Amino acid sequence: MAGIYWLISKVMLFWHTVWDSILPDHRVLSTNWQWVLAIVFLVITVRVVLFPIFVKQIKSQRAMQAIQPKMKELQDKHKGDRETLQKEVMKLYQEEKVNPLMGCLPMFLQIPVFIGLLHVLRHLRPGMSDHSMELYGWTKDEFLSAVDARLFDAPIVAKFSSSTAELLKIDASSTTVKIVAACLVALMITTTYLTQRQMIKKTGWNTDPQQRMIQKFMLYGIPFFTLTSGWYFPIGVIIYWVTNNAITLGQQYWVLHKYPPPASATTNTTPFKGGAGAAKKAGEAKQPSGLGALFSRAREEAAAQAQQRTNGKGPAKAAGTKATGTPDTAAPSRAPKPGAKPINPKKGGAAKRQSG
Repeated sequence: MAGIYWLISKVMLFWHTVWDSILPDHRVLSTNWQWVLAIVFLVITVRVVLFPIFVKQIKSQRAMQAIQPKMKELQDKHKGDRETLQKEVMKLYQEEKVNPLMGCLPMFLQIPVFIGLLHVLRHLRPGMSDHSMELYGWTKDEFLSAVDARLFDAPIVAKFSSSTAELLKIDASSTTVKIVAACLVALMITTTYLTQRQMIKKTGWNTDPQQRMIQKFMLYGIPFFTLTSGWYFPIGVIIYWVTNNAITLGQQYWVLHKYPPPASATTNTTPFKGGAGAAKKAGEAKQPSGLGALFSRAREEAAAQAQQRTNGKGPAKAAGTKATGTPDTAAPSRAPKPGAKPINPKKGGAAKRQSG
C-alpha cells in the first residue's frame, strides 16, 4: 500500500501547488482553501481516470436491465430449484456477455484511493520526526502546512471523535471540530443516499431477488455505514466523500437522461415509490364507492340528457313520437270524428282536435 500512499500524496501536493499559486496565502473564512481544493481536485482526478470504466459500468447496467424478461422467465420456470436457477442464470450471463460485477467495479476501484487518503491524513499529525514527515514524498514545510490546514477553523486532520488532548496539540477547539464534522457527516449520509435513490428511482426495483438485495444494501446499508463510521473519519476524508458523491449525482443525472434505461427494464421492475401495492391502491382509488358512486352516476345521466337535448333528440317531443325522434308506431294516430271541422294548425293544433 506504500505505493498508493505515495501516489495519493503526490496528487494532493500537485494540486496544492497549483492552487497556492492562484489563491492568496492567508485564510479566507478561516479556511485554507489551497488544501481543501487539493482534496476536491484529487477526487476529480480519480473520476477522470475512472471515466472509461464508468462507461463500461453503464453498458453493463443496461445489459442487465435488458435481460430482465429472460431472468423472470428463468425464475418462474425453476421456482423452488435454487441450484438449477443459479446454473441457468450463469449460463444466461455467458450467452448475453453480461458481467453483474461490472456495475460495482468503479466503486471497488475507489476503495484503495479512499483508504490511501485516510492513511495519509491520519499520518499528518504534530510531533513526527523529520524522517516520518518526509515519507510518501512530502517535504517538512508541506507536512506542517497540511497539519495546520483548516476548514472553517476546524483542522482537516481532526475527527469528530478526536480527544481534547489531540486537539490541543493542533490548537483546535473541540466545539468547532464537532460542529464542522457533524455537518459534513450529515452531508455525507444525505448525498450517499441520494446517489443510490437517484438510480433506483429511474430504473425501479430489480425483479431478481439477489439484485434487489444488492439495491437495498446500496440504498440503506452504505448510508448507515457512513453514519456509524463518519465520526472516526478525518474532516479531509469526509470532504473527499461528499465531493465524490456530488460528482456522482451529476454524472448519473446526465447518463440517465441521455441514455435512459430500456423499456423492457422499466416494465419488468417495480417502481421505486410504493411498488405494486401502491399501484393497486391507486387503481382502487379511481373506483368511487358509496355516495361518491351515486353522485358520479347522477352526473353521467345529467350529461347524457344534456347531450341528447343538444342533438335535438330530447324527450320533449310532440305526442305520438319517441324520444329518439322517430314516429311511434305503437301508438296510432286518432282519426277525426265524423262531421268534425278540419284542423287548422295555426289555430289550435292538437288542442282544437281534442275539443272537436
